[in-house]
Amino acid sequence: MASGACDVCDKHLVFGRNIRHKHSGNWERKAPRTSRTFAPNVQKRRMFVAGAWKRINVCTRCLRTEVKRLEAKGVPQGMVSKA
Repeated sequence: MASGACDVCDKHLVFGRNIRHKHSGNWERKAPRTSRTFAPNVQKRRMFVAGAWKRINVCTRCLRTEVKRLEAKGVPQGMVSKA
């Protein structure tokens, strides 16, 4: 399984609060708050980096951007492989 951080953009696990909202009266200030995590969608992929194939953890946003960048250059889709 891939780690929780992207090796390309340093996107990582972030902590926050989950607030349950009920739309009535003074409920907003008494609404229960619980801790939660925001995890990026990180995949483990073999990519061609600095002239060599490397297995890196990459978020889906960076993966999509890289595929679009390679397609614009005319590089075949095989330069980013699933593994």
